[in-house]
Amino acid sequence: MDDRELEHLLADLESDRAERKASASDKRDIHRVICAFANDLSGREQPGVLFIGANNDGSCSNVTIDDQLLNSLSNMGRDGSVHPFPTIQPQKKNLKGCELVVVIVQPSDDTPIRYNQQIWVRVGPTTQLASPEEERRLTEKRRSKDLPFDLRPVSRASREDLDLDLFNREYLPNALHPEVLGQNQRTQEQQLASLRFGTIGPELKPTNLGLLVSGKEPTEYIPGAYVQFARFDGTKITDPIVDEKRISGPLPELLRRLEETLGLNIRVALDIKSQPTEIRRPDYPIVALQQLSYNAVLHRNYEGTNAPVRIYWFSDRIEILSPGGPYGQVTCENFGQPGVTDYRNPHLAEAMENLGYVQKFGMGIPLAREELSKNGNPLPDFQLQATQVLAIVRARP
Repeated sequence: MDDRELEHLLADLESDRAERKASASDKRDIHRVICAFANDLSGREQPGVLFIGANNDGSCSNVTIDDQLLNSLSNMGRDGSVHPFPTIQPQKKNLKGCELVVVIVQPSDDTPIRYNQQIWVRVGPTTQLASPEEERRLTEKRRSKDLPFDLRPVSRASREDLDLDLFNREYLPNALHPEVLGQNQRTQEQQLASLRFGTIGPELKPTNLGLLVSGKEPTEYIPGAYVQFARFDGTKITDPIVDEKRISGPLPELLRRLEETLGLNIRVALDIKSQPTEIRRPDYPIVALQQLSYNAVLHRNYEGTNAPVRIYWFSDRIEILSPGGPYGQVTCENFGQPGVTDYRNPHLAEAMENLGYVQKFGMGIPLAREELSKNGNPLPDFQLQATQVLAIVRARP
């Protein structure tokens, strides 16, 4: 957008494509505006613009604009409060002698966009919560082309393949704001479609996301959607197997069983020499293993392979193998660097965040490194190939 168009929007106090803020102090309101612009309820397919440094009447508020403000706006998507996060372009501008930040928000192909589990839309020059009818319109206008794997409908599946009791009991209360649930005006099909678990047509068709998170038997349609766990009595794959499990089921059940398996295999040693009081130290910190295992389930490639996530526990190390190499902006060179992340399965990431298994996007590997270091373990070794990511965690000396 050129400066002339921006100046026109800044002066147009009735436009549904422009919002003015005197400062960036109210982050919640800024998130709501970004969410509303991305939802593009009017269907204009044009970007919305948030002007920071302008009063409601379009006059200059003379706010201080520095690198810290620009960086905070650029990194807004990392806190995980807006799902899925749209494309935004914060930039410093001088319009008619007023210095301000212009945040250009592109309309999303993947509506509805939520902020803190609520859907916000623009109605004229105001930002407000979407009504059930507006939510339905946003769900129906979601475009079918170029969908990521987790959003594609599975033609062979039906509503009967979803565990609706699990969906209502475990997922729905974590995915929707209590105020939205309290309205209780949406049918089951509308709720499933709004949360991307299914597509509405003559009959509801589950998406891959719906089957992964709340499918009765996810592997019936996605054969590799399980974790193969094996513990060996030695350092080689040919050594005797002490324990072996196939961990499968809908995502909440799979992750719970995975956590339980990891916890049962950790051994705790008593240290009475290095400290005045006795200290119990595990051979591996459970949080690090959880984070690396969650990453393997989340970032893996579910297409073109029937291979599971593999966790092999040897006497001196643990190997966590995830099918599918680095994706998107993540490369072999920048893998694991703070702030560098991308999602092959972006809506599965949203589901894991809703269920409490992802607290802050992009922090799994840094958190694992921190926990391993605190426990006295070597840092994880990542071996990357085009078809897989292998994380090797070694036992504490």
